[in-house]
Amino acid sequence: MIKKNPFVLLFLLVLASCTGTQTTTSETATATKVEAAASPAKTHIDAVRQQFAPDKRVALFDVEPNGNVLRGETNMPEAKADLLKRLQAANVTFVDSIQVLPEAALEGKNQAIVTISVANLRSQPKHSAELATQATMGTPLKVWKKKDSWYLVQTPDHYLAWVDYGGVALMDQTAFNKWQQGKKLIYTKTYGFAHAKADKNATTVSDMVYGDVMVLKNKTKDHYEVSFPDGRTGFVAAAEAMDFKEWVATRKPTEENLVASSKKMLGMPYLWGGTSVKGMDCSGFTKTIFFMNGLVLPRDASQQIHIGELVNTDKGWDELRPGDLLFFGVPAKEGKPERVVHVGMWIGGNQEFIHSAGRVRINSMNPSAENHDASELARFLRAKRVSPEATLVDLREKPLYE
Repeated sequence: MIKKNPFVLLFLLVLASCTGTQTTTSETATATKVEAAASPAKTHIDAVRQQFAPDKRVALFDVEPNGNVLRGETNMPEAKADLLKRLQAANVTFVDSIQVLPEAALEGKNQAIVTISVANLRSQPKHSAELATQATMGTPLKVWKKKDSWYLVQTPDHYLAWVDYGGVALMDQTAFNKWQQGKKLIYTKTYGFAHAKADKNATTVSDMVYGDVMVLKNKTKDHYEVSFPDGRTGFVAAAEAMDFKEWVATRKPTEENLVASSKKMLGMPYLWGGTSVKGMDCSGFTKTIFFMNGLVLPRDASQQIHIGELVNTDKGWDELRPGDLLFFGVPAKEGKPERVVHVGMWIGGNQEFIHSAGRVRINSMNPSAENHDASELARFLRAKRVSPEATLVDLREKPLYE
């Protein structure tokens, strides 16, 4: 006979209670999903999402039915308007509880400028979340909502991600316009510092990376006095920065310049989500190459593959030109879609390409070459030639910082 222990009985009661709660929660979640799937609004919501936000990385349409109530949010008022129009035409009864961003709690501060050399933008509003992308100092951002000390923002390449309050200066339209109208400088050295005085031995105000944009206040013999988006001031060596308009005017994305820019980053470390010289993933690397030549590419390899002109590689590599992008991954098979997982840039020579894999390196498609990369050759998908017209932004035609 087993002796009845009160502590054992209590444990069993708690266990039964927890198990019962889990079952109830699971059943509730399942019921909610079934209810949403059965909602007459569901097919219309899915159609609108497919039309306006097929890629959730660059467009927000998070809407679901709960009974006859439409809940969620979007940053596209036109998407919401289209959904309501569809539902009305289909005689579907609904209650509209969809929030259109930016949220009112921002009090009109719907713009932001990156204030540090490189801001880390994450997939969720917490430091432990995956690094989604980066943005350099001076980059203008759209601000959609706030959660604790984090802001959901959208970069000039349309990427949606969360940034910590320490990396941005929030602005209303008036303050944003004033910043944009300031005379800009761009930092052109790979890495350096801004100092509190026109002296390289003075206290540092900020570190700097290629592509950082500041407002010019004054110029001394050897230094620029600059203003940062959050009001700080500092001094940058004149040899390490250029007038932004002059820099833009000198951008020529030729084969030679694209290759030269890529080789300036040889040996730099791989960083998942990185798009700066502090560390870059494969698509962050190609994105940085093109930015250095005045062009803005989409963020990810799976987005970059959809721009530009297809280069025929069926019979080998003869038709490739330096600057062409090479894409790697898993072909579509047995009903599964294609997966694009890597990108590099063709540089010529002995069938060579440059890419960020572990570090920025040069490999070859030629099996007899010492730097041959058999694994990349095995998963090569196709190549694209990207003209300035095919990019998201040509800075020579549409400056982001004015």
